[in-house]
Amino acid sequence: MAQKKSKKPSKKPTKKAAKKAVEPDIRKGLVGVIADTTAVSKVMPETNSLTYRGYAVQDLAASCSFEEVAYLLLNGDLPNRKQLNAFKKKERSLRKLSAAHTQVISKFPKKAHPMDTIRTAVSYLGTTEVAWGGEPEEADMERAINMLSKIPTMIATDFRLRNGKKRISPRTDLSMAENFFHMCFGKVPPKAVVKAFDVSLILYAEHSFNASTFTSRVITSTRSDIYSAVVGGIGALKGPLHGGANEAVMEMMRAIRTPARAEPWIRDAMANKKLIMGFGHRVYKQGDSRVPTMKSCLEDLTKWSGDTKWLGIYNILADIFVNEKGIHPNLDFPSGPAYYLMGFPINLYTPIFVMARITGWSAHYLEQNANNALIRPLSAYSGRAQRKVPAIAKRK
Repeated sequence: MAQKKSKKPSKKPTKKAAKKAVEPDIRKGLVGVIADTTAVSKVMPETNSLTYRGYAVQDLAASCSFEEVAYLLLNGDLPNRKQLNAFKKKERSLRKLSAAHTQVISKFPKKAHPMDTIRTAVSYLGTTEVAWGGEPEEADMERAINMLSKIPTMIATDFRLRNGKKRISPRTDLSMAENFFHMCFGKVPPKAVVKAFDVSLILYAEHSFNASTFTSRVITSTRSDIYSAVVGGIGALKGPLHGGANEAVMEMMRAIRTPARAEPWIRDAMANKKLIMGFGHRVYKQGDSRVPTMKSCLEDLTKWSGDTKWLGIYNILADIFVNEKGIHPNLDFPSGPAYYLMGFPINLYTPIFVMARITGWSAHYLEQNANNALIRPLSAYSGRAQRKVPAIAKRK
């Protein structure tokens, strides 16, 4: 009679295996986490193109004005001539700041960074009315257009006053790009310069769930107001790992000074593992689709100004970093020297980013409110186990 085979005793899971089985899937920086849906923008993987409402941003930059793109982001489609004229008329009618608002800006410390002053100036605008999230979309659309109109005036007013100059009132006969030059410098530059600036606003207008937009959506999800959401976005945009990178790029180029110094500088930086701003992106894997358009603007500005050194530095750094590291420039890399050639001081670059991104933040505010759920992720605790509070005499 055949003997029955004895069953092998089942192995009990080790403490290590049991611990591994219950460990949460932590995604630092929320890498790869899909938090919600959006119809505002997407980087299309098949073309590696950033699209706004389905339109490739490089096509919009080639064919449209910033005002048309602002309308697109806020309303979902490009305007016809009648709609665009009405949108422009409304935007231009709202550019002027109240005397009280101007007075607030005049009190800002002259050494404050312009990102701090624009953050506070927008916050002040939010005190002029009682606003909460979840109100009719029409009311928040009005507020979005009001901020789109007034933020350039806030930035230019602060710029003039901090430099001991009289503020320049906005004009209603100029485009947004033309008017900003007028309010900052008292004159409008040639069309090629205005076009380059307008293109930069289009390219910076929106970029899906980036850090500042996600911050704005989190604030929106609490049913807070649009002003609070935008102020939160400005705070996030200030950081050099986000919007402040365009300032860091130009500071780096000024430190390099000449094309002859570019290669030894970057090789030293690479050897010492220094952070080089303006390269790489969390989303793009084959290069930022906005860069060729903005680099073309930089080339046009170089011809216009006759100052070739910044484009020379750009080309040397980009060639080495792309060919040897396989990491491509992002939009901040050409926009930094482009704004410099336009005559803007470096600390104004990120506030200009705010001028553009107010459209994206507002579009996401409206979208979040339309189908809201409180954004409240969990965390994995890594601190001490629960313990008793010792008497004061026994505390170390």
